[in-house]
Amino acid sequence: MNTTAHIDDLKRIINADHNNPFSVLGLHEISGESESKKFVVKSFLPNAAKITLIDDNNQSYHMDKIDQNGVFEVFISDKSDYFDYTLQVEDDAGNKFRIVDPYSFLPDMPEYDLHLFNEGNHHKIYNRLGAHLKEIKGIKGTLFTVWAPCAKRVSVVGTFNHWDGRRHQMRALGSSGVWEIFIPKLGQGELYKYEIKTPFDDIYIKADPYAFFAEKKPKTASIIFPLDNYEWNDNNWMKERDSSNSLEKPMSIYEVHLGSWIRLPDDTEEDGKRGLTYKEHTEKLISYVLDMGYTHIELLPLAEHPFDGSWGYQITGYYAVTSRYGTPDDFKHFIDRCHQNSIGVIMDWVPAHFPKDGHGLARFDGTALYEHEDKRLGEHPDWGTHIFNYGRNEVKNFLISNALFWMDIYHIDGLRVDAVASMLYLDYAKKDGEWLPNKWGGKENIEAIDFMRQLNTTIYKYFSGALMIAEESTSWALVSKPSSVGGLGFSYKWNMGWMNDFLKFISLDPLYRKYHLGELTFSMVYAFAENFTLVLSHDEVVHGKCSMISKMPGDYWQKFAGLRLSYTYMYGHPGKKLLFMGGEFGQFIEWNYKEGLDWHLLDYPLHNKLQKCVKDLNNLYKSQPAMYEVDFDQDGFEWIDCSDTKNCIISFVRKGNDWRDMLLFISNFTPNVHYDYRIGAPKNVFYEEIFNSDAEIYGGSNVGNPNGVHADEIKLHDKPYSIKLTIPPLATLVLKAHINKD
Repeated sequence: MNTTAHIDDLKRIINADHNNPFSVLGLHEISGESESKKFVVKSFLPNAAKITLIDDNNQSYHMDKIDQNGVFEVFISDKSDYFDYTLQVEDDAGNKFRIVDPYSFLPDMPEYDLHLFNEGNHHKIYNRLGAHLKEIKGIKGTLFTVWAPCAKRVSVVGTFNHWDGRRHQMRALGSSGVWEIFIPKLGQGELYKYEIKTPFDDIYIKADPYAFFAEKKPKTASIIFPLDNYEWNDNNWMKERDSSNSLEKPMSIYEVHLGSWIRLPDDTEEDGKRGLTYKEHTEKLISYVLDMGYTHIELLPLAEHPFDGSWGYQITGYYAVTSRYGTPDDFKHFIDRCHQNSIGVIMDWVPAHFPKDGHGLARFDGTALYEHEDKRLGEHPDWGTHIFNYGRNEVKNFLISNALFWMDIYHIDGLRVDAVASMLYLDYAKKDGEWLPNKWGGKENIEAIDFMRQLNTTIYKYFSGALMIAEESTSWALVSKPSSVGGLGFSYKWNMGWMNDFLKFISLDPLYRKYHLGELTFSMVYAFAENFTLVLSHDEVVHGKCSMISKMPGDYWQKFAGLRLSYTYMYGHPGKKLLFMGGEFGQFIEWNYKEGLDWHLLDYPLHNKLQKCVKDLNNLYKSQPAMYEVDFDQDGFEWIDCSDTKNCIISFVRKGNDWRDMLLFISNFTPNVHYDYRIGAPKNVFYEEIFNSDAEIYGGSNVGNPNGVHADEIKLHDKPYSIKLTIPPLATLVLKAHINKD
């Protein structure tokens, strides 16, 4: 047995440099006929002084120590076939314990799964890669599987083996690049990482890319955690969601950063404060959103990330919900309760880039595995992050499977895909010489485009009611159209053009707005080119951009009037709606992730009344089909007058699937009151004023048309009839046409 090859294998194992230690360690047949076989069992346990092998018949065999580093072996010739065994170990400190040999187990990963993964089509690879609690041959433990194709050696390290990379060296599964080991008796809560020897003989200690849980920052170890222990109670929601058309349903989204919605004193935190836990959000946030009438919550990214200041947009653990606020089961309970209260949950998702933190994906096996080797393709200079290699099958599989994971395992209703523009264009935020053109000489990222189409097609295959929302800021066509017609396949696209023009307009002094009315109305030129979501997001209330209330010109009263006017106009404009937390009650200071919202402002009347205005807007929105049923077709919108630059007043009609569900919106963007102001009307009926942002209950001057108006047979604005109104200052009116449906 003491051949050169045998000695070399042992040295490689002792030096933690073997890519298949299972070929040496464990039980192996070495010779013999069917009636008389000879076996050898080898074990490598550093610091072991004595090992006794105990077979499945409770017979003992003393193992010889053949190397001072901890290699033991025993030859057994009284067995006719392979057998199970355990090892009774006494270490050099005199401690005694019994273990099941990790090297006594056959490979567990089926070849078919490896094939699907390598070709980029294993949609639920999270059920295979990572750390999974299993029972094999009646033995409970954890199966570890990781993709590191260029590594010389991979080991699982953790508290259970003193972070010693020699002790649990993994096997490479053929040419798949996947490594595997089953460690008996290892269960939930154990900390672990992978120790990787690179092609350049460097040693990297990496968190598991497919870990389901991780230590709370600043610690970075992965944690074994099962994902099948939670019992869901949202079947009704899930069935209704996947059988309905979200395009024709109301969608009013409350965007939230969980860590700063409310902050509580906590001496254990660096700044003495902490965000609410998932359990606390279940009690408080859901109640608040339900009371305010929002239909959805959108959460800034909750995948594990090391730096609070990234707001979750620089992720190191794509499959691990952040431990900042609790456990995976706590988060599931939060989602479950949202659904039980008919609240959908969207989460921001970041496939555009990832950080360079040493424990993360960067140079995972010593090579550019998830990223590109060439920095011109693989880095964002402005962000200091890596760009995913969308052309690599396994990387594409990692991301698509991850998107599906959040919907499958956590019942997330949709993903808002961050920074899509940066994925579409190779030269995004790069100077000349910092990027490479595609194979056709263009700047379009062909591989990323193919990835997004496959992503959306795959998601809808499993969850027809899922929301895939693109944050895309360019004029790229067909973002929210099916891939079958050349689109990217997203459900919705953030309307960044509307947002920029709208905020620029409402920030102007009302004296000058009449010169810029075309900037406000321009959005209707392209409003139906995509399935748009109108957004006033977190990005618009940071970095010196001012909070929403602070963007408003004028005195204190005018600021609130302007914001009520703006929100009501937004709710009338075609497209789904999103508002960032704090905007609903007029938070004055910019959002700061280190601070909670200024909830004490609700003690002041105008803030409290603004909050009521937004609440009533949400309820009005959900109750009026004209405000949401035909958001993405010209049939749902009709201008009355968009050219009154003198008075800076615009008016339009919104209609539902039944044209008789008809509302008129009139917005006055100046502080002037207008009496006997006439606009065209489509029908000769009574028009009831059902919402007035200038109402006293919202902090306004209570100017309006409380008794409603009836149309006159006077043609105006290309309409056969017209109505005469009192137009309040800095306000939007909503009038409902009373059309007989009999």
